[in-house]
Amino acid sequence: MNETSGALLGPAEIRDLAGRLGVRPTKTLGQNFLHDGGTVRKIVRTAGLRPGERVVEVGPGLGSLTLGLVEAGASVVAIEIDPVLAGQIAATVRARFPESDFEAVLSDAMDVTALPGDPPTALVANLPYNVAVPVLLTMLQRFGSLERVLVMVQAEVADRIAAAPGSKIYGVPSVKAAWYASARRAGTIGRSVFWPAPNVDSALVQLERREPPETTAPREAVFTVVDAAFAQRRKTLRAALSALFGSGAAAETALRAAGVDPGARGETLTVEQFARIAEHLPGAAGEAGE
Repeated sequence: MNETSGALLGPAEIRDLAGRLGVRPTKTLGQNFLHDGGTVRKIVRTAGLRPGERVVEVGPGLGSLTLGLVEAGASVVAIEIDPVLAGQIAATVRARFPESDFEAVLSDAMDVTALPGDPPTALVANLPYNVAVPVLLTMLQRFGSLERVLVMVQAEVADRIAAAPGSKIYGVPSVKAAWYASARRAGTIGRSVFWPAPNVDSALVQLERREPPETTAPREAVFTVVDAAFAQRRKTLRAALSALFGSGAAAETALRAAGVDPGARGETLTVEQFARIAEHLPGAAGEAGE
């Protein structure tokens, strides 16, 4: 579809629509409504969507980004937890793009296990800050059809997701995201393009699906090791994983068998190394992770 100057929601329209619906942005749901058309189109361009591509959006709110995705010719399914917003968004989309392919699902994204229509190949969303990481990881886990992801999150969270081993901000989100995809920061978003303006900076993080590490340990076992390794960052892996393996000596044996230095810390390990450690967990042998 061609860009149309009045096709997207501006600041006045966002406030008017919210007022008519009796919607007041809440911190509980992490709501900050995007109201700048230029920013919306920048996000859509960065997503690099194919014409007609099936896209899932989480937390569409009043529909600012949704309209940008539809304007670009995407087939969109939006997951919205707020019943008032979920009830309105289809009308908002069809009023501006009557021929659009759009569906809304009223649900908490953490509860969604299936979506209507064709499996989505892209996730594009302005994720609520308070649940960004769990929602992202859950969507990657449940929808193997997702090839690409572009999400707007708190800048600090974007940096953590995209962090490489050895970085001070490398941690649980970095490793778990790396299980599913390669990640990189893809841009910064100013505070003034939101209503209400958030108290933190926002950033885009882009992920491209890749195969998980080749391992006999299931994903759950690998993530258990990751959680334990970062529970007390300053501890060596021998100490951090001692409870998991039953003792420090058992942890050291497992680490050496995995080719990992027992004196190393979790922040220095790749996801592949965590997977090798998990293979030595009692009862962890099984089929390769999903």
